[in-house]
Amino acid sequence: MRKKISMDGGNQDVSITEVFQRFMQEKQAMNVSEATIRYYNKCFQYFTRFFGENKSCTELNENVGIDYILSLRKMNPNISDITINNYLRGLRAILYYFMEKGFCQSFKVSMVRAEKKLKETYTDDELEKLLKKPDIKKTSFSDYRNWVMTCYLIGTGNRASTVRNLKIGDIDFSSHEIRLKRVKNHKQYIIPLSHTLEKILIEYLQYRKGKEDDYLFCSQYGEQITYDGLSTIVSKYNLSRGVSKTSIHLFRHTFAKRWILNKGDMFRLQKILGHSTLDIVKEYVNMYGDDLQRDFDTYNPLDNFDFMKEKSKLKMGSQG
Repeated sequence: MRKKISMDGGNQDVSITEVFQRFMQEKQAMNVSEATIRYYNKCFQYFTRFFGENKSCTELNENVGIDYILSLRKMNPNISDITINNYLRGLRAILYYFMEKGFCQSFKVSMVRAEKKLKETYTDDELEKLLKKPDIKKTSFSDYRNWVMTCYLIGTGNRASTVRNLKIGDIDFSSHEIRLKRVKNHKQYIIPLSHTLEKILIEYLQYRKGKEDDYLFCSQYGEQITYDGLSTIVSKYNLSRGVSKTSIHLFRHTFAKRWILNKGDMFRLQKILGHSTLDIVKEYVNMYGDDLQRDFDTYNPLDNFDFMKEKSKLKMGSQG
């Protein structure tokens, strides 16, 4: 029989599951987002499949982390380094909590060296299919709502959790702004409301109706859409439009890519996406390097000197 948890670090003979439950209680008390709570649960579940649920915290050490990585590769030979790091990142936060509270020895949880892959986005053809407006008089409210929500996602780059929690009152048509209150870092902020999206939302609310405190994108019963429900909605909508990609987050990547290709500045993109630093935005710029070749000559300084243009014309003429 295990002893009760003592948070002063004086009692280490407890199972990893007991301490994890305490970890989750603290995270919930700190108002961590639902998505983060699900993420920690998923990371811990994967780890316990390898390590066991009832093992003592005292059995945790650096070798366990290495063996866990090897186990992940053995269970799924095709698993990517990025996926492994995704599991390790959540596990590291959990284990560092264990160490901080004195339930196991201190050790480093190392990440796997992984190349950053190009973030997938929606293509022009896919966006044309997704953004084609349905006939409001002939379609269901759900299908119309899904189209409006797709326009919102591509027009703001908001995360799924933010979209789920949007209220009608968060859309300020008088100042042409959207107030984002439920965001990942819990720091509320305001983004501009584009002219096109504003017209779409005004029309939508004529059908949606509702009060300021009602959810903007509700279920067919007027209730808040669940996280899984939103994923299902986007998946079914995309497939019904002949688009095989079904990720909500791809809209965020697509927004960032299009912003960059349309010559939008990084600082505004950082603020709109709600990032605390420019690091992620710089990743977008680096990742879409090939696409940035578009109109490269038009904006390249070397190609914009008149005397260089003349030389280029002469050279082309001599080749002819």
